[in-house]
Amino acid sequence: MWTRYKILIFSYLTTELCAETHSLSPREVDPGPYFTRNQTTFEGTRHKRAIFQGQYCRRFGCCEDRDDACVTHFYEANALCYCDSFCERENPDCCPDYKSFCQEEKEWPPLKQPLDPEGCSRGSQHYEEGSVVKENCNSCTCSGQQWNCSQHVCLVHPELIEHINKGDYGWTAQNYSQFWGMTLEEGFKFRLGTLPPSPMLLSMNEMTASFPARADLPEVFISSYKWPGWTHGPLDQKNCAASWAFSTASVAADRIAIQSRGRYTANLSPQNLISCCAKNRHGCNSGSIDRAWWFLRKRGLVSHACYPLFKDQNSTNNICAMASRSDGRGKRHATKPCPNSFEKSNRIYQCSPPYRVSSNETEIMREIIKNGPVQAIMQVHEDFFYYKTGIYRHVISTNEESEKYRKLRTHAVKLTGWGTLRGAGGKKEKFWIAANSWGKSWGENGYFRILRGVNESDIEKLIIAAWGQLTSTDDP
Repeated sequence: MWTRYKILIFSYLTTELCAETHSLSPREVDPGPYFTRNQTTFEGTRHKRAIFQGQYCRRFGCCEDRDDACVTHFYEANALCYCDSFCERENPDCCPDYKSFCQEEKEWPPLKQPLDPEGCSRGSQHYEEGSVVKENCNSCTCSGQQWNCSQHVCLVHPELIEHINKGDYGWTAQNYSQFWGMTLEEGFKFRLGTLPPSPMLLSMNEMTASFPARADLPEVFISSYKWPGWTHGPLDQKNCAASWAFSTASVAADRIAIQSRGRYTANLSPQNLISCCAKNRHGCNSGSIDRAWWFLRKRGLVSHACYPLFKDQNSTNNICAMASRSDGRGKRHATKPCPNSFEKSNRIYQCSPPYRVSSNETEIMREIIKNGPVQAIMQVHEDFFYYKTGIYRHVISTNEESEKYRKLRTHAVKLTGWGTLRGAGGKKEKFWIAANSWGKSWGENGYFRILRGVNESDIEKLIIAAWGQLTSTDDP
């Protein structure tokens, strides 16, 4: 029985092999006869090669899959070539123009795309369900194979930075890393911190005095050049909304040093104001400059070296580490040693009541050159955060979403001088030199220049100054 089955199987395989041999195409058997025939007609078909060279499939068309009839002579190689897709094997025998004509110019059915794995893709990276990705100030969560993103308006607006730098506005913008990831509201909330001036402050009479005529004022003036070592550079308020304290302490320190003719040159402590000017307990949550000047007059401040800035403002700004008492002769003394153990001097510095300088450009210049830097209250627009160098003027974005950015808040800075340079459009422009409180990595080493004489961003609207309160024993 087993021998009979083997005979049947052998007969079947023999029959199939014979059938396969009879059905082989010319491309799968010895091509010798074709080559011989081609060689005998080679010279007679030279002109045909010139006409049809590289046009094989264009002349005979493209055939789907295996088609032994779809063949032509490839004279240059003395061979046969095919115009069907079966020729795309390990050892292809396609016509030379098969790929260019049959694949690129013919519409092939679209390939089926594999199903995306569960999760979300972003660029070339895949994220699992529930993943959270931060993009500037917005967070995107992968949910149901889709990204759901928050829609906050970010403080850093790359399109606006590009718009400023491509335009001719007289200044350049920069994308600062310390602002990246903050919303616009957070920038206003944490990086400024001066409350709008109170009615009492705005109702103050402007003081004028007999200063040099305009002709006597130099074209360029820098306070640190006239009083080297007596004026103080910018500090960094970081995310403590207390420009009210930083600007007040800095102006007071400059004024005391100038009035004492260099006898007292210590920079005063903004942290002393933040922690101890306790009315309404604003601290790093904004404050008023009139209250700051009141504290300087009534309580006084120690030096920045004595009472340095806290690293964590939010946890310590309600704790006052210093106090002072009067000696009955108008002089106040500290009741405790410095919070900083490295500094021994806890001297208390005081100022006279503040006074308002005229908003007239010339009057401001006269006040600075005669008595020292002054405090200015300005309106901050979103583009001010990007200032790097040049003469600042507010630039309105042309972006359709610019309405979201047209907000402003109050900020306090210190005016230290002025100058004149070529600005936007190559025109000669006047500017103020001002010290900010965002550290020396911002702007021009912590300073900025802003248009002068046109009340740019309300920079000339409210100018405040004060005298150092020195007793007879303090006089140099």
